[in-house]
Order: sequence, then C-alpha cells, then structure tokens
Amino acid sequence: MTFAELHRIYHQPFFDLLKQARAVHDEHWTGNEVQLCTLLSIKTGGCSEDCGYCAQSARYSTGLQKEDLMPKEQVMERALAARANGSTRFCMGAAWKGVRKGTQKFDQVLDIVRDVSKLGMEVCVTLGQLGAEEATDLKEAGVTAYNHNVDTSPEHYPNIVTTHTFDDRLRTIRHAQDAGMSVCCGGILGLGETIEDRLKMLEVISNFNPQPESIPINALMPIKGTPMGDNEVVDAFAFVRMIAVTRIAVPKAKVRLSAGRTNLSREAQALAYFAGANSIFYGDKLLTAANPRANEDMKLLRDLGLAPQAPNPAMEAPGTNEDRPLMPCCNEDHACEMEPAQTNGCC
Repeated sequence: MTFAELHRIYHQPFFDLLKQARAVHDEHWTGNEVQLCTLLSIKTGGCSEDCGYCAQSARYSTGLQKEDLMPKEQVMERALAARANGSTRFCMGAAWKGVRKGTQKFDQVLDIVRDVSKLGMEVCVTLGQLGAEEATDLKEAGVTAYNHNVDTSPEHYPNIVTTHTFDDRLRTIRHAQDAGMSVCCGGILGLGETIEDRLKMLEVISNFNPQPESIPINALMPIKGTPMGDNEVVDAFAFVRMIAVTRIAVPKAKVRLSAGRTNLSREAQALAYFAGANSIFYGDKLLTAANPRANEDMKLLRDLGLAPQAPNPAMEAPGTNEDRPLMPCCNEDHACEMEPAQTNGCC
C-alpha cells in the first residue's frame, strides 16, 4: 500500500476503521484462533549496537546482567515447557550485531535449532544481521521464520540507532526470504516517531515481496538507563489503530501483539483482537521485559471465545507475488528491482 492509502485508512473515525479491519480479518482468517508464541533470550546483554530503546546494549547502564549463550540442554527444557503450556511457535533471540558462518557461536545456534525443530513447533530466531550463507544454513537447520523488525520509518531510523542502517535491515530480510524462510517483521511504537513515521514503516512492510508471514506490533516499554527511558507510554487507542491498519494492509499476515501488552487493559487487548490481531507472545517474559502471565492470557482468550492455533512446523514461506516488484535489493552492486517510489532511498 502507498502512504496516501494508509494515511486515509488510519484517519477514519475509530469505529469505521475497526469495522473495515474486522471485515478484512474475517475474509482471510477463520476459526477464531490465536497463535501462541514463546520468546526466549538465549544470549542476553552485551550487544555492541546502540539501539536507543534496548536494555541489552553494552553502551547503557540498565542493570541488566549479561549472560552468555545458553547451553542447549537449558534451551530444550524451556522449549519443552513452552510446548507443554500450549505455545506453537518457539522464538529464540540473541543479543548480537549478527552471526557469521564458521564461528563457534553460529555453529552452536544451528545445533540448538536442529533439536528444537524436532519438537513439532514452528521455530523462529532473531540473531541480528544475516548474510546469504547464514540464512541458508538456518533454513536447512529447521528455522521456519526469521524475525528482523524495521522498527520505524526509514526517515526516523537514524534517530533510533547509528551502528547500522535501515538498508542493513532490509538486506537481512532479503537474505532470509531468498533462503526460503518466512519473515517476521514489524515495528515499535513510542520511539519518538510521528503517526506519519508509523505509516511509512507500514508502507515499507506492506510492499515486501513476499509480504511478511507475521508482523509484531510492539509498544515501547521505556527502560531506565536507555536514551528512551523517559518516553511516554503509547496511547491504547493509537495502538489499536495501528493493529487495524496493519491488518488491512497485510491481510494474510499474522498480526502479533508483542511488547507493551502489560500496559494494555483486558478491554484494550480485546479491541486489538477485534481489529485483527491473531498472534501473541505468550509467557511471563519477553527477552528482558515483563509480559502478561500465561494464565491471564488463557482466561482472556476463553472470555473472548478464542482458541490457540495449532502449530504448523512444515509451514512454507509466502510465495512471491509476480504482479509486484521485489522489495529493495539494498545493494549498490545491483540495479534496484522496485519502483523508485517504493525504495525509500534504499537503492
């Protein structure tokens, strides 16, 4: 979708927007199901990046205890517990700038992925930047989805992080898609951005080809010690509006309620489900941040008549839409494969 289309949709009266989003949701999703995902930090803190919202950056004093890569046996215990509690996707995150083929840490991650992939859940990882070879190795090891958020608009991105670029994010996403993995890609609200920034972020995501399989919408949880530790909490109605516009812009993607749910009432979460959210991070912790308790989530789902979605570990990545150009190549050595208006200055 174009920015103009997204702007028009977003600025409808609230109930008109929800009505449109619900109609789109019902057209593409049946069964009143919600995907339950568990997110585990397998390597915490000590990251060299300077993302202004993140407690895991080594540049900030947040009180977070640095932890080395978790032994495989501990990861498997957490994965088995997640499966027993109803999660159908197991996501593993590591606080690295990226991974490189042939290194010990990457070989360890591949070994972990191979064993987790045997448990019958979908396997998602977020490991920072990927090259083409690393993406292929992860796919072959059993990864079904790679998470790499674009966070905000291309224009606002340099205000958030300086140790990598927006184009670097797109490059990794392209590598993951080329390797045959599904892409989980969304953003964070509350980074000091404008509504226009939020919609420009969604414009970029909706023009991926193929579009993301899932889109997490996070609300910043301000962490003392980070540059954004004093940012205001995102308004619930603004959050639900973004859920609704995301559902309309990318109808076939799972729209995931992610960080920040602890600041949402049960009623606000119900509005988000009605607006098209059909996936949540499930469990008491998200990497380093708090999350609603699992029993609270299950009670809310029951009260709303919603049920956990079954796992699909054999899930295939979304197919490329031949009627639309590919997402930006973001490589100076190649001609860009998108229309100029869609490159956001990438190529």
